[in-house]
Amino acid sequence: MKRFLVLAILQCLIFGTVSWAQLTPTVVDIPTRPGVTQRFLLVGQVNPKAAVILFAGGHGGLQIQPDGSFLWGAENFLVRTREMFAAQGLLVAVVDAPSDRQSPPYLSGFRQTSQHVADIKAVIAWLKQQAHIPVWLVGTSRGTQSAAFIGTQLPLAGGGPDGLVLTSTILTDPYGRAVPLMELNRIGVPVLVAHHLQDGCFLCPYTELPNLMNKLTGAPKTELLTFDGGQTTGDPCEPWAYHGFNGIEEEVVTKIAKWITTNTNIVPVYDVLLD
Repeated sequence: MKRFLVLAILQCLIFGTVSWAQLTPTVVDIPTRPGVTQRFLLVGQVNPKAAVILFAGGHGGLQIQPDGSFLWGAENFLVRTREMFAAQGLLVAVVDAPSDRQSPPYLSGFRQTSQHVADIKAVIAWLKQQAHIPVWLVGTSRGTQSAAFIGTQLPLAGGGPDGLVLTSTILTDPYGRAVPLMELNRIGVPVLVAHHLQDGCFLCPYTELPNLMNKLTGAPKTELLTFDGGQTTGDPCEPWAYHGFNGIEEEVVTKIAKWITTNTNIVPVYDVLLD
């Protein structure tokens, strides 16, 4: 893999340059399972407070191109707000389906598998090794099935995330296992749940949230952030509906980022990021 400079940390430490310089978005491929690589788009600023791995909803096959563009999912809530997360002082990794899932059904039927856990464990390890900062998983819609499942399977001491954020969570699912049916008591890191009061997606009814929150018994801290307002257009399960926090993106991202940075251990960064 071509070596590249992602964070000019040494320059900041030695020359005292401005600490919030914008980084150039970079496509990263890392090896995970035998013969498999995991691609993600890395964006952020110098001296990030924490890193977030963003999981899009739907089938999750973003098909990230070498130039950082997406063949699918560019309008997804987390994908379209990646720069907003970066502006809040977070290093952002937008993950694609792995190299062996680059055709339909992509992540469908794969999110709750040991292979998916192994792929994301490798991304977590890469970010921690390179940036020396806490790493959180952030999922939206079906992406919450990835983030939550990985949280139940991968404890922090075993290479897991430092925290979880679930937005527009899958609370009921006739096609598979919804998040509340997972072994959520096994999650031992802080969990933030963000949901729109008027989410009209039949898989994400707001009234089912107590069932989710009551099962997070192992988490040291949990909180439900309820949002209202904005606008809704089209299919209630798609990105431009309340389900995708249409019209209130900046408010949602700002509150999520603040919760992450106030509920994680901040470790100074002293190295540059090299692949």
